[in-house]
Amino acid sequence: MIINQKIYDSARSKELIELKCNVCENNFFRLKKFIKHSLKMGYEKHCCNSPLCQIEINRKGKIYNCFHCGVSVYRRPSDMKKTKSNKVFCNNSCARFYNNAHKTTGTRRSKLEIYIENQLKQLYPNLVILFNDKTTINSELDIYIPNLKLAFELNGIFHYEDIFGKEKLNQTQSNDSKKFYLCQQNKISLCVIDTSGQKYFKESSSLKYLKIITNIINKKIGEFTRICTENRRLMRSLL
Repeated sequence: MIINQKIYDSARSKELIELKCNVCENNFFRLKKFIKHSLKMGYEKHCCNSPLCQIEINRKGKIYNCFHCGVSVYRRPSDMKKTKSNKVFCNNSCARFYNNAHKTTGTRRSKLEIYIENQLKQLYPNLVILFNDKTTINSELDIYIPNLKLAFELNGIFHYEDIFGKEKLNQTQSNDSKKFYLCQQNKISLCVIDTSGQKYFKESSSLKYLKIITNIINKKIGEFTRICTENRRLMRSLL
């Protein structure tokens, strides 16, 4: 970087010109003819010729900010060709967190939800069970059984900890409160099951959540059956 353009313009070719290193930002001197030659060749950056600065000035890459955490990272053109977008991340963990938080396509369902769905369909083949229903309360319910007016929400760690930031957590918890209120308005019993203890999906660790759900369903079915039986007896006594 030329410090004083006026001095450079008026100097002779063998005069020393003060420059600022584009890498370490220290001042150094160089003959004007060499600076002129560098500019003619298209090299606009100048370094003080120290070994470290020489290595840095000859690198073809650029400094980018990680899209998730903001940390500065160096990437070569060949690295950028491997990326599917112009987003740069400092590591795979940041890339995964960012992509999950900004996901717009594909399924957001966990392996646990899919497992629970398959098991409930087998255990209750004659019971109408809706999964990821968005029509009943105009907000998604993980599991909803219309005949029993019973719903379940499987809340993972993202409902309790700010994995994707405080703003995202507040939004998620606000949606949870809204669902609870809407269920109350529609006289739906909403059971919230905390699944944050399951870090990775395993069938063995998923059985306890399935058992909680089936126990509640069986209890509701028992209550529903008892009410229906009492109503039939009452109707017979009135005839």
